[in-house]
Amino acid sequence: MSESTVDLTKFDIAAPRWDQTTFVGRLKHFFNITDPRTALMSNATLDKAKDLVDSFRTVPAVVFWQWVNQSFNALVNYTNRNAASPITTKQIGVAYLTATSTALATAVGLNLYTKKAPPLLARWVPFVAVAAANCVNIPMMRQQEIISGIAVTDENDNKLGKSRTAAVKGITQVVISRVTMAAPGMIILPIMMEHLERYPFMQRIKFLHAPLQVMLVGCFLIFMVPAACSLFPQRCSMKASKLEPELRDSIAAKYGDKVKYVYFNKGL
Repeated sequence: MSESTVDLTKFDIAAPRWDQTTFVGRLKHFFNITDPRTALMSNATLDKAKDLVDSFRTVPAVVFWQWVNQSFNALVNYTNRNAASPITTKQIGVAYLTATSTALATAVGLNLYTKKAPPLLARWVPFVAVAAANCVNIPMMRQQEIISGIAVTDENDNKLGKSRTAAVKGITQVVISRVTMAAPGMIILPIMMEHLERYPFMQRIKFLHAPLQVMLVGCFLIFMVPAACSLFPQRCSMKASKLEPELRDSIAAKYGDKVKYVYFNKGL
């Protein structure tokens, strides 16, 4: 059967291809696994077979690790929100399910789409999934800020009201920071591993590849977490003229044109 006609959903890759309750089935099975012709297969053919097996086993691992990652991210986003904007248990649940589902759908969909793509593109799938999930996870966990607005002040910390526009700006900056934070470890590291795995010594220590990648990602994050968090000021500002009309008019009625900029906490 050619690769193009293989339906990976129709069989269990861990089970024998033939019925093991019959002698003929067992005979076919053992003839297959002891076939001496496999010793004559080229490296390209063996690699193609390995890729087919790997592609069948991608999905459960992707689902599990994206679920773990987005569960952690949901907790981080909740604890780093603007605490002045409360969020209900229901909203937390909806946000968690939406973000996790987005990450899983993106990761699984891209893995299926990139089966015939160069290996390096497949290695970048987790980053795209994480970036997409952040674009959903953070706004959803902080949706109350978008719905009700966040407190804005003048330069002397005098409260001027609540602004939804300010909330959107602050959350957008947080999303950019989070994606930037993950980018080097999830874009540069795959390129590094792609080159390193060609060396014989790396082929001999395949069991260390996963721990090595975890360690390297940690090294990237040591530098990228503070760098990404520093991209934008914690005390964010925007022109008063860009606020919602009702808030802008309220400020103008009370302070005239003295308030040029408003300030607010964007969260992390």
